Amino acid sequence: MSLLDRLKAQIAQDGPISVAEYFTRCLHDPRDGYYANRPALGADGDFLTAPGVSQMFGELLGLWLLETWDRMGRPAPVRLVEIGPGDGTLMSDILRAARLMPEFLAAADLWLVEVSPPLRAAQAGRLGGAPLAPRWADRLEAVPAGAPLLLVANEVLDCLPARQFVRTEAGWAERMVGLDDQGQLAFGLRALNPKAVPLPREGGGSPVGTVIESSPAQAALGSEIGHRAARDGGAALLIDYGRDAPEPGDTLQAVQAHAKVSPLAQPGQADLTVWADFPAVLAAAREAGAGTGPILSQGDFLRALGIEARAQVLAAARPDQAQTVARQLDRLTGADQMGDLFKVACLHAPGLSPPLFELLPVADA
Repeated sequence: MSLLDRLKAQIAQDGPISVAEYFTRCLHDPRDGYYANRPALGADGDFLTAPGVSQMFGELLGLWLLETWDRMGRPAPVRLVEIGPGDGTLMSDILRAARLMPEFLAAADLWLVEVSPPLRAAQAGRLGGAPLAPRWADRLEAVPAGAPLLLVANEVLDCLPARQFVRTEAGWAERMVGLDDQGQLAFGLRALNPKAVPLPREGGGSPVGTVIESSPAQAALGSEIGHRAARDGGAALLIDYGRDAPEPGDTLQAVQAHAKVSPLAQPGQADLTVWADFPAVLAAAREAGAGTGPILSQGDFLRALGIEARAQVLAAARPDQAQTVARQLDRLTGADQMGDLFKVACLHAPGLSPPLFELLPVADA
């Protein structure tokens, strides 16, 4: 039976499931889940992430990590960790930049947190000649403790499930996935006690039709990273598309071959995502004892790191590629591209002042 058939059978027997449960099944079902079997990244796949746009992205993140390590006092050992490393392109570019500081490479051990067997194979191939040999873990807690960490997670929060709640005339209801009269998957609503719903932070006076999302999984990751940084030291860089302030909205989407499709059409065949809730993630990290900085736009972050100067160097080295480099720069930093939609946040050990995130005070969410 396909995942679609198994979901239909489960719902017919046990009743509707939450959007969060459906999301998790579609991405991580061991037999038919998207990431378990058929993740398709890159221009020829289903979606393109920043590392696939240009090497500049990963190189600049590598420089940020080197500077942060220097501000940490150059500890040895230090855990270099990437959660959700995709096909390994980002870490490959980070390590290219890290060659500028051989003492960092001598101090670091590399850990990739990845659950997808196909992606692990791709990462092993991409990093076969890298200056650090990767080791893999299924989850962050499996990465050995006892040493400071430098962690990167690019487009990871959006892959974590969220519950959805809708304001109706009768009160708040949770959006569920059930079956319609023809036995096909369909969205529906299940009434809830208002006290059981994470109401918008501005209050409960939302108009009928308002959708809010709550992702305990995103907050849990923020808490886990924050606890690790507070206990062992270090810093984490989280990059994703999402909110820098609490607000309502339905952000669930499915992407296949770079086009949006119905989230219910082909379970396990398309990538499902929701927006990252950065305020909730940072609040969870602070509760775990970590420090946090302001939420920056990706465009501002990369420009502050010198991406425009790096683009000029690349264009000068390959004049025939100058227009391509210019398009890549616009894709990464343009306000109508990834520049404003994508945000960058930093979690760090108390007392550490990571580059760029020490510039502005952060207000409690």
